[in-house]
Amino acid sequence: MFIGEYLHTLDPKNRISLPAKFRKDLGRTVVITRGLDHCLFVYPKKAWAKEAESRAVHAGGTAAARGLARLFLAGAMEADVDTAGRVLIPDHLKSFAGLQSKTVIAGVADRIEIWDEFAWNKYTEEIERDADVFAETLGNKN
Repeated sequence: MFIGEYLHTLDPKNRISLPAKFRKDLGRTVVITRGLDHCLFVYPKKAWAKEAESRAVHAGGTAAARGLARLFLAGAMEADVDTAGRVLIPDHLKSFAGLQSKTVIAGVADRIEIWDEFAWNKYTEEIERDADVFAETLGNKN
């Protein structure tokens, strides 16, 4: 399980170093795709297979399901983790997430997310402010 957040820098060649604590569980090949909230989702190859299969099942359903399937599947790219623990972020994914030099890598259970540092700070500020309301809303549905 991936947890925690780490500050990292995107180098001039669009490579980012993955946190050392995540590397073993990520493996030598990862899948990077567009995520929600304009971040990137990074999956170990095995976890991606399950995620892709789940999305593919719904790809012919509602417009919303088709849209999410396209978002996740069409933009996905396999990336090899080099010996220094870095992966190359393709230009279209870098642009989608608005990545500048400073980034945050966040562990979110079965995947990691790559965020532009400014976007992450803004997002977490909003979530922290509204966390009690979210918790109450979710609690009422159980």
